[in-house]
Amino acid sequence: MMDHKPFSGSYVSGDVDFLLQPVNIEMTPVELKEELIQSGKRHYSDMLSQEPEPTKWHLDLFEKALETGATRLATEVIMLAKSLIERFGDTPIILTSLVRAGVPLGVMLQQTLRKMGKTSYHYGISIIRDRGIDSEALSWIEQRHGTEGIVFVDGWTGKGAITGELIRSLSGRKGYPNQPHLVVLADPCGCAWLSASDEDWLIPFGIMGAPVSGLISRSIWTEKGFHGFVDCQHLKQYECSRYLVDTVGQVVDTLINNDIPLATFKEQQSDLKRLSENVVSSLANKYDISNINRIKPGIAEATRAVLRRVPDHILVREITDPDVALLVYLAQEKNIAVIEAGQALGQYRAVTIIKKVK
Repeated sequence: MMDHKPFSGSYVSGDVDFLLQPVNIEMTPVELKEELIQSGKRHYSDMLSQEPEPTKWHLDLFEKALETGATRLATEVIMLAKSLIERFGDTPIILTSLVRAGVPLGVMLQQTLRKMGKTSYHYGISIIRDRGIDSEALSWIEQRHGTEGIVFVDGWTGKGAITGELIRSLSGRKGYPNQPHLVVLADPCGCAWLSASDEDWLIPFGIMGAPVSGLISRSIWTEKGFHGFVDCQHLKQYECSRYLVDTVGQVVDTLINNDIPLATFKEQQSDLKRLSENVVSSLANKYDISNINRIKPGIAEATRAVLRRVPDHILVREITDPDVALLVYLAQEKNIAVIEAGQALGQYRAVTIIKKVK
């Protein structure tokens, strides 16, 4: 097993330890990447497109989302931290965040658990759809901490693809329950073990990429060693990872002694899961989609898909909903019509459908 040199990206040392290795990779234009993915010639985790610089409008919206959502974020982080402390007792908690979307939440949990006097460790590791979790990185954690205190952290659930990947990845490993200990802020899909809510809401770090994730790229598949990443120094001037966690941390300080309820542990929440599957399958039928990976439900997933992929349709429950303002703005920039779909989206407030390319 390779030696690991801990690094925390643009976060403070001790807030997270990324188990990734730097790689050099030639950037692939978005349209070409889409064609290669859909033709099956390349897997999405073998390629990376240059992450665009956020516009002033995008940054302003992130700022506004954080201003509006900081108290909710702080409250929900406390709920999750208290629930983990109650569940794990004296066992140290090993936060294992799924890169990238899980990392900001993992850092907030790490900071909050420490404030509550709880021993915890926080790692960022890669999980790739169809290819599984970074087995070498997970073994690295297991050798140091065992499996008892490991919880996997992600920002939210979309349609449950990563949850399914986690279940498959852990099924052959000793020491894990049948339902992975997956912790998220928002679980509209109803498939997480612990979540603060089931609502599809505008999570501030859901609408930004590298600048809010320690300035690292999406993870890249490697044959040997830890999965790879590219350092996104071209976005350094937009870095807001620390700003996000510090802003929320200040609110946590004011709320930490309040009587805040515990978050909900759940067995598989089949009603929400079924509703999610119904929404996805009805959209697949309506738009003649054979590969449901082209359907990206939830505000965060829908927004990231518009920023990183080639979108075809953008659906929102209500076009005037302020939480989908960035999505509407991005759609206008790319000359894509926004469809007001109402209750057809079920629990989701937005869905992006990726364009089918030849």
